[in-house]
Amino acid sequence: MTTHAKTRLSDQITEKIIQLIQQEQLQPGDRIPSERQLADQLNVSRVPIREALRTLSSQGVLFTRRGGGTFVQKSDLINWPAQAIAPLEQLLSQDPLYRYDVLEARRALEASTVWHAAMRATQEDKKRIKQCFDIMVEHQQNQDTELSARADAHFHLAIAQASHNVVLLQIMNGLFQLVFSTVKENRRAMFEFDNAREVEILTQQHEAVMNAILEGNADLARDQINRHLDHVQAKVRQSEENSAREQRLSRFNHQLLQP
Repeated sequence: MTTHAKTRLSDQITEKIIQLIQQEQLQPGDRIPSERQLADQLNVSRVPIREALRTLSSQGVLFTRRGGGTFVQKSDLINWPAQAIAPLEQLLSQDPLYRYDVLEARRALEASTVWHAAMRATQEDKKRIKQCFDIMVEHQQNQDTELSARADAHFHLAIAQASHNVVLLQIMNGLFQLVFSTVKENRRAMFEFDNAREVEILTQQHEAVMNAILEGNADLARDQINRHLDHVQAKVRQSEENSAREQRLSRFNHQLLQP
């Protein structure tokens, strides 16, 4: 195995350990699994595990007690995404138009994540992306809006994970709840007038993004995600314009009925 491959594997393990800490909601002072347990869980040898732990210790994410194991240490690397996103969630709840800012941020982020995912995705990454896509399609067929929106967000996060860029992944993880809430609202707006057709279009767009990644075509993947987000923005604006028009008509009719 080349030095580059070893480094890449170690970086992947570093990302997965950070994800484990976040998913298990481990707090400062909590012990993480041992080297052997991590090696078994991640299906790798203990060498890249040891390298990843050293990296995270040097970054201040973890610390080791001799003979006592490895523990989570308070670290901005773990906590900053959620802290940074929290105020945005409140703004979005007060004014749904902030979702356009979210769409712009998603475009900037996802143009990078899909490009890198197409270049770097492993077979395991590709399998995860395909599973997320299949789950999303299943929920859409069952007309489950809540689960469809969550599966949609998970699909995009799986792509971010396949980028193997820990900074992009951290930002997307921090954005998860914000992305989920805007995806749910965007889907509600888009499906308001032609649900079946819009579901078909979104499915085709997601599939096109996925296929470009599976084929390793980075430029096409970036083009497809931009086309998808262009469509989402256009449909949401159309829905808002239709709603505003209906409200104006309702106010006009109400005035006509006044004595």
